[in-house]
This record gives sequence, C-alpha cells and structure tokens, in this order.
Amino acid sequence: MKTIITTNYVKITFLLTFIMTTVEIFAQEPDIIEEPKPRFAIGGSVDAYYRTNLSATDKAIFGEDGDSFLAPATSFANQTGFALGMANVIGSYEGVKTGAVADLVFGPRGEQAVYGLNLNQLYAYWNVAESVKLTLGRFNTFLGYEVISPVSNFNYSTSYLFSSGPFSNTGLRADFSFSEDFSLMLAFMNVTDEDYNFTGEYSIGAQLGYKGQFLNLYYDAKAKLGFEVDYTGGFSLTDALYLGLNAAYADNHGTGFGGVAVYPQYSFSDSFGLGLRGEYFAQHIEMVDDDPSVFAVTVTGSYKLENLTIKPELRLDSGSDAIFFDYDMNPSKSLSSFLLAAIYSF
Repeated sequence: MKTIITTNYVKITFLLTFIMTTVEIFAQEPDIIEEPKPRFAIGGSVDAYYRTNLSATDKAIFGEDGDSFLAPATSFANQTGFALGMANVIGSYEGVKTGAVADLVFGPRGEQAVYGLNLNQLYAYWNVAESVKLTLGRFNTFLGYEVISPVSNFNYSTSYLFSSGPFSNTGLRADFSFSEDFSLMLAFMNVTDEDYNFTGEYSIGAQLGYKGQFLNLYYDAKAKLGFEVDYTGGFSLTDALYLGLNAAYADNHGTGFGGVAVYPQYSFSDSFGLGLRGEYFAQHIEMVDDDPSVFAVTVTGSYKLENLTIKPELRLDSGSDAIFFDYDMNPSKSLSSFLLAAIYSF
C-alpha cells in the first residue's frame, strides 16, 4: 500500500512539474514573437564653409538681378568668403508597418533646394508587404548620384548634372524588392519640384535597380523637365577604392542637357579619404548650333573626427565659351576655386 501511494505521489509530482513548465513556456512565447515597438528618432546635420576664387576676384558682382558671386553655375557652395550651408533636422516615426518622416532645412543650401518652404522631405509610408512599400508626400529625387544633404555626398560642392536635374518630387511612389539584388520603383507625381499642382499636369517616374546599379526614368508631357534618362551606380574595385558613375540625358522639346561624371574615391583609413569628381556637361539649346559645354575636376579630402567632417576642396571648371571672369573682370573660359567645409552630423 505504501509503495502504491509513493508511486502515485511521484507521478503526480512529475505531472504537476510538466504542467507548470509547459505553462511557463507558453507564457513566455508572446515575448519571443512580439513585434517591434514603434520608434521615434531625430537626427540631422549642420554645415558651413569658406570659399575663395584662385583665378578671379572674391568681390560680389552687382547686377540688375541682385548681387552674385563668381562661382561655377552649380547649386550650393557658390558664395565667397565665410558662408553658411544649412541646418538639417530630420524627425522620423517608425511603426510596425507604417511610418512618417519630416525633414526640415534652414539656411542658404536648404532654401536653394526647397524654394523657401523649409521642407526638404515630408512623407508617410506603408509597408504593404515585406517586398512592397508605398510612400506618399514630398521625397528627394531618385535621379542622379548626388543628394541635397552634404552628409551623403563625398564632394561638398555639387555637379552640373545634379544641379540641372530635379531636387524633389511630390506624389505617390511604390517600391518593390524582388530580391536582395533586384528592385523596381514606380511613381506618379506632380511635375518636378512642385508641391502644388496649379496646372493639372503630372509626371511619371521609374527606377530599375540591379546589384547597386540604377536606371532612372522621368517624364512630364510639356511642363518643366520633359524627359530624362539617368544611370547611377558604382563599383568597389578594392576594399579601399570605389568608383561611382553617373550619366544623364534630358530633353524638353529641343532644350535640355547631357553629361557624364566619374567619382573615384580612396579610403586611406577609417578617418581619412580622398575623392575626385570628373565631369563633362553640355547643354543643348533649340536653334543654337554650338551647344555650350563645361569640363570640371573637383578634388576633395574628407577627414572625420567623431561626428565632425572636415572637407578641403579644390575645383577647376573649364568651359567651351567664356562663361567666367578673371581678376580684371575680363571674360574667361576657366575658373579655379578652393573651399574648406565643416559638416557636423547628429
């Protein structure tokens, strides 16, 4: 009798232990499969620079359209002396499947890019599936190798190709990731750099990506840019040497531009790198036989100290026509300049 009671006690004890262990495991299971919690983040950058012309005066030119400086006909970093770039503040909220981004800019660089709205980007998105994402609002252009923020560019000054193409688009875009290497983007938007649609005209865009190489297309029927095809990509030739590439052609009823730019960049260490931008750019103007062109070489150093990046830069622009001036304000086909920029990101 005692043996039977002892055996039953052991069985009951084992059964209770098994039940308690099972309950504990299932009680912990929701923690294992719990979806990530919504997250709010804030970041951005501040930049300023000093720029001087080596082959022309630094004095401002007083004209009918206001004061201007002798500088390459590209966006940003086109003042002389000590000058401001912009303050960039980016707030983002990331949910499980949805989110939003508010990208604010203040200062000359930002004002040139956003036309006084102080909104670089403002959009909401929905991850419909693991491989499908919808975005609605204002987002930076998908065309070109360079971007508005100096944090993401190796060179501080910008290229003629970037300055001639769109900065931002407002509309709806769909991004499809078919694999780690293959992607597709389709967009239906206002015409380039227009946040308000007063004319009832729209544009379409597409991007086909494969292993870090992107073919971009933009089209609006008769508005601002017309049609542009753009290739952007690059290759890691060694662990330290990278070669970026950009080529574009745009036409709007006989007027447009075309060109190619190469971006070799070499990392000497984690904190110091050296990069070159070589660019050929040509405008084609309706009813003009000789299209003006320019060849520009920009050499930039990049030294990082914590969140601060120092960029010394030497640039030489050479045009087919006398589009620049020398020290005596005589027309000149070339302009050389030097700048030193400081960029702090957070």
